[in-house]
Amino acid sequence: MSKSDKNEHNSLQVKNKKAYFDYELIEKVEAGIMLQGTEVKALRSHHGSLDGSYARIHNNEVLLIGAKISPYENAGYTSHDPDRDRKLLLHKSQILKLRQRLEQKGFTLVPLRLYFNDRGYAKIELAVARGKKKYDKRDKITARQMNKETKQY
Repeated sequence: MSKSDKNEHNSLQVKNKKAYFDYELIEKVEAGIMLQGTEVKALRSHHGSLDGSYARIHNNEVLLIGAKISPYENAGYTSHDPDRDRKLLLHKSQILKLRQRLEQKGFTLVPLRLYFNDRGYAKIELAVARGKKKYDKRDKITARQMNKETKQY
């Protein structure tokens, strides 16, 4: 595998831009994701979305819920369900640490981006996050506008 191929793997990613605006990110974690073959091919052709998705711990397993990976066009009759829950691969100690964080009031597990690492494995970046209030969002928008105006002059 050449260097250009490796850089191509890292550039293929699905981002959840709204998560950065709607949530205050506390801690980030990288996890593997169990995908079917047609899902990998669909992601490599940029057919994925993390909008409205979240992760939840159920029976000591972390599941990605609400992520959409469109069916691969050339899959034939063996295609995948685009809305299925996908298992995330984390160590047991990482899951226990996340569970302790999520038991506190107001915290949730939000996916930030889905990408392929240097070795070609699909990875997902999760964040333990707290939802922002409406006034926090307004403050961020006004600060961004102020910065834009000062840069213009």
